Amino acid sequence: MHPARRDSPPRPRAPLAVACAVLLLLVAVRWSPLMDLDGGIVRALHRGAVAEPGLTRVNRVLSDWVWDPWAMRALVAVVAALVAWRLRDRVLAAWLLVTCALGSLVQQGLKAVVDRPRPVWPDPVDSAHFAAFPSGHAMTATVVCGLVLWLLRRRGAGPVLWGAALAVSVVSVLGVGVTRLWLGVHWPSDVLGGWLLGALTVTLSTTAYEKWRGPNSRP
Repeated sequence: MHPARRDSPPRPRAPLAVACAVLLLLVAVRWSPLMDLDGGIVRALHRGAVAEPGLTRVNRVLSDWVWDPWAMRALVAVVAALVAWRLRDRVLAAWLLVTCALGSLVQQGLKAVVDRPRPVWPDPVDSAHFAAFPSGHAMTATVVCGLVLWLLRRRGAGPVLWGAALAVSVVSVLGVGVTRLWLGVHWPSDVLGGWLLGALTVTLSTTAYEKWRGPNSRP
């Protein structure tokens, strides 16, 4: 027998959408208070990154390998394959993959439209390509971890598995944002934008899926 599924909590779609829109507008118009705050934070972190090369190397490994967007996409591909194979639910598997792909398209589209320069340093500790806003690392990690948590809750995961998955997800989403700031390749509002847009992507996708197939649909 399948374990009882828990009811999905209410999804704050409107507040998330408003927060994303407001932050996007402030970044696009280069609102001075936000730019000053961003600059002060990254300058302080960059001084620490230069002064602590060992810690900086750890951040590079975490950012470039553990929490790299392609590593996150590979994770969701493995999860989708398991859903298709073990649960015999190819629709749900495809939904996971399409959500992740759409999140990447939104991310790249906003980078091109906003075209925000990344921080520039005379002594960089890392490098990155494309425009800065939103952070692709932060958004991809949020989308993938959010989808995995939604899937586990939907399948009625036990408290041990749920707690472990939640802890890993929180550490991953927050941690990848910290690494991008420590390495000096993003502004804080880029990371915040990635988190908000990732959360909004997951919320819209899972809400649409459950309205279409029902919150407790079985394959």
